[in-house]
Amino acid sequence: MNDKYTGCWTALVTPFKDDHTVDWNQLGRNVAFQVKEGLTGLLPMGTTGESATVTHEEHAQVIEKVSELASGKALVLAGTGSNSTDEAVYETGKALDCGVDAVLLVDCYYNKPGSLWLRREYYSTVAEKFPDLDIIPYVIPGRSVTALKPEDLAILRSEHSNIVAVKEATGDFDRMIWTRKLMDDDFNILSGDDPNTFSMMTDEGISASGVISVISNITPGAIEKYVRQILAGKIDDARIIDNALQPLFNVVGISTEEEITLPDGSTVKTTYKFPNPVPVKTMMCGLGMQELTCKRPLGKLTKKGVEMVRSALRTVWENTPEHLEPVGGFYDVDVGERISGDKYWENLSY
Repeated sequence: MNDKYTGCWTALVTPFKDDHTVDWNQLGRNVAFQVKEGLTGLLPMGTTGESATVTHEEHAQVIEKVSELASGKALVLAGTGSNSTDEAVYETGKALDCGVDAVLLVDCYYNKPGSLWLRREYYSTVAEKFPDLDIIPYVIPGRSVTALKPEDLAILRSEHSNIVAVKEATGDFDRMIWTRKLMDDDFNILSGDDPNTFSMMTDEGISASGVISVISNITPGAIEKYVRQILAGKIDDARIIDNALQPLFNVVGISTEEEITLPDGSTVKTTYKFPNPVPVKTMMCGLGMQELTCKRPLGKLTKKGVEMVRSALRTVWENTPEHLEPVGGFYDVDVGERISGDKYWENLSY
């Protein structure tokens, strides 16, 4: 295991103003909170940071700002992946100029290159272009449809020593076990799913070294603590924290069944899905950490969706308030009052 790529890395949300431009002051405040809570690393411009919808200029500026603020305090893993190899090379070069510790390259979305093309025409190209920069592939077929195969990942690792880890968000434990068997001991597997982190880290066939977390935007100290406990062999202690945070882990992405009225006046039931980062941004806004605004086409939850995430926060607050208390102290808010006060949540839905 490479000790550098262990612990909790927060997939940072990108705060926006009402006009959908980056709120730089709020971004700085959020980074300061993460640093204060002792996070291992920060991931600007991942999925949670809305990398797909920011401008090229904003993409580079967010990475530069986070690198500047975290320098000497936390490691920085910049999201520079794309469905275009040339664009990934460009963004990676800009990130390297900012002094990041590593880059995260997501499997190419929409145009669906197969695993062979991902290996030969994407990951190999970037790895060869930047041989002194650590690179972490990000496998998430739920968003990209395509997926780098473990066999091709093993070939990449053998050809490029700067392919140092993989962010696993497939939910396929058999695949992860096979990946571990194929890789050398210095190669790391990082959880890309908050609900699966404990299992991935405690399964000896996987031995994940940490997590790139969404919920650590809200509870960074607690997640860093329990991940480190697992690494130290304190499994029972870690399980307590993991169980306490499960309500939040389970609302990273949500779906609701809604009754809608059609143009002819009839009603039907339909299911709406609300993926990351809208649920976590909704919780952060309700708690008073920042505004909700997302880059369009992302928008708001329904009222049922807001109640789902609010209920998760309420459960954690009632059972283990210590995990949310740092939010109150840093952002100068009354967490209990924010969760119970309807006025803080009524405008966060359609």
